Amino acid sequence: MLPLRRLSGACRRRGLAQFAAVAPREAADAVVVGAGAVGLAVARALAMAGREVLVVESASSFGTGTSSRNSEVIHAGIYYPPRSLKASLCVRGKEMLYKYCAERDIPHKRLGKLIVATGAAETAKLDMLLKSAKANGVDDLQVMEGCQAMEMEPELRCLKALLSPSTGIVDSHSFMLSLLADAENLGSTISYNTAVVSGHLGNEGIELHISESRELENHSVGSRVPPQIVLLPKLLINSAGLSAVPLAKRLHGLDQAFVPPAYYARGCYFTLSQTKSPFSHLIYPLPEDGGIGVHVTLDLHGLVRFGPDVEWLDGGIDDMSCFLNGFDYSVNPTRCSGFYSVIRKYFPNLKDGSLEPGYSGIRPKLSGPGQGPSDFVIQGEDVHGIPGLVNLFGIESPGLTSSLAIAEYIVSRYNNT
Repeated sequence: MLPLRRLSGACRRRGLAQFAAVAPREAADAVVVGAGAVGLAVARALAMAGREVLVVESASSFGTGTSSRNSEVIHAGIYYPPRSLKASLCVRGKEMLYKYCAERDIPHKRLGKLIVATGAAETAKLDMLLKSAKANGVDDLQVMEGCQAMEMEPELRCLKALLSPSTGIVDSHSFMLSLLADAENLGSTISYNTAVVSGHLGNEGIELHISESRELENHSVGSRVPPQIVLLPKLLINSAGLSAVPLAKRLHGLDQAFVPPAYYARGCYFTLSQTKSPFSHLIYPLPEDGGIGVHVTLDLHGLVRFGPDVEWLDGGIDDMSCFLNGFDYSVNPTRCSGFYSVIRKYFPNLKDGSLEPGYSGIRPKLSGPGQGPSDFVIQGEDVHGIPGLVNLFGIESPGLTSSLAIAEYIVSRYNNT
């Protein structure tokens, strides 16, 4: 039997294929599926609590999915319904993240954000956001008349605005690298190029079927991928991001009534070709269906990005391709035509031809087009009745901001298994 502490090394050095014939069974303490910001934060927190942690990641490195394809914004907790997980974990996570970054010299800035109303019909929506933010414990927002906001940002045009001084930006890669280092220094192991292809939940506990990722690449749709090793964890955290729902569907023994439908929305970003930034704050329009609007973000080097838009994806990707993050991340240059009219509502001096394709990200959503926004779902034995299983569904924005708080929440509730 392959000792757990050597699993990662064996996967990297020799691959799992050598175990195909016998599919050995290996006991484990805590297994985290997914090495994004949330998965790494959970691994770190579990290790701090004394667990022996194995992180299983199908990609060749950490944070290659949603965690590295976003605005890198530290959100304040404004948009989310009071008493929702998104609200509470974002507000808590923001403070934890700023403290963590300051202690470890992780690049970040409290730039502040202006949420703007550009038409008379939108000003009432700002008042609703202010009320929601206060209910969430965000008490530092400032109401500004348009002239005040435009004095701060001369290139901005608006009738009214909310200033959020605690909104900021973070180097997400440096943050995740630090989380990984913390987890490994506490004895955690991470196994890259390693996918959970299915599992079984029964009277004898959790059984995870593991395969080397390259074995998935040539599979036929609908065919079974045989496990090359079977893990028997006491605690399983399904933090697989874009593939969290498909993975849960392949955990036999889990009542599928507890597995929500998955929707995917691609968001494209375009960069401003001019070198000097027209803004010193983040600029956000009011939220739209499926997102919080095409906004202005700045990176830590001052590069200006506009996005994301919302493009709903109509399926077309099977489970195994999803496990391999086989989504289309290309940016169609023609999409920028829709950006100009939206951006010019608050930035009228945007010049034709000044937007260049940047990058895109996919958001794992639990509600589709025309449906109301959904909350995070953190689902343990108290919900589905399976001891040791914790599913994380719909961890989109503000997942990066909330990551440390999500980890704290999981350890406080589910670490006794």
